[in-house]
Amino acid sequence: MTSDSVARISEQWATERPEIDTSPMAVFGRIAKLHRTQLEASDQAYRQFEITGADFDVLATLRRSGEPFQLTPSELTEQMMISSGGVTQRVDRLIRQGLVRRVPHASDRRSTTVQLTPEGRSVIDQALPLHIEAERELLVALSDDERRTLIDLLTRLNLDAEGRT
Repeated sequence: MTSDSVARISEQWATERPEIDTSPMAVFGRIAKLHRTQLEASDQAYRQFEITGADFDVLATLRRSGEPFQLTPSELTEQMMISSGGVTQRVDRLIRQGLVRRVPHASDRRSTTVQLTPEGRSVIDQALPLHIEAERELLVALSDDERRTLIDLLTRLNLDAEGRT
């Protein structure tokens, strides 16, 4: 296997600090690098819809929630794992674009829900396959079995990390 930029960094640390096992840095350096590459590829797919990755996250969260494609701001915050201020900014931007709207809550007149508009549903339904394809292209070096193994390993790490918080 050829050397990547993270391997070169690891080699430098091995020379400078050979007593330190830098393999954790090698794992997370590669994950971070792949994540940046994935974000760039996805952003290219979103440009034709004039949305950002942050917009995509809101639209996708609403779409996958099922009919009537609406959630409260606190449900969006929880499902997207971002701050309530971040959700508000994203929702406000999507409202200006006509992709979502605020709807009075059915049982609590003091609150609202955020709902996909028909245009928002159309955008996410077109953007999702492009997003998935951009990610699939980044995984072409892996066989189906290798991809499943990677999913299993990352799931195990995620579960362990979530158990620590």
